[in-house]
Amino acid sequence: MRFINVGYGNMIAVERIITLTSPDSAPIKRMIQDAKDAGRVIDVSCGRKTRAVIITDSDHIILSALQAETIANRLEENYVSTPDDAL
Repeated sequence: MRFINVGYGNMIAVERIITLTSPDSAPIKRMIQDAKDAGRVIDVSCGRKTRAVIITDSDHIILSALQAETIANRLEENYVSTPDDAL
């Protein structure tokens, strides 16, 4: 299982990520609020502004203070450095 850093020492499993998006659109904001009401939000922003929203296959929503592009670059680096074929 591979992990990536999503900010401030917090790691998530790469295989569990469904999508990575910005928190600016109204549908994403509604999705976050619904998940908060249901107890499915994991806030790893350490009190800072949320700049990326990660949706997992378990319907959890992870809020990160890192830009979505930064996390996407880390995902690409992780994939290039350790492809599934090499495991």
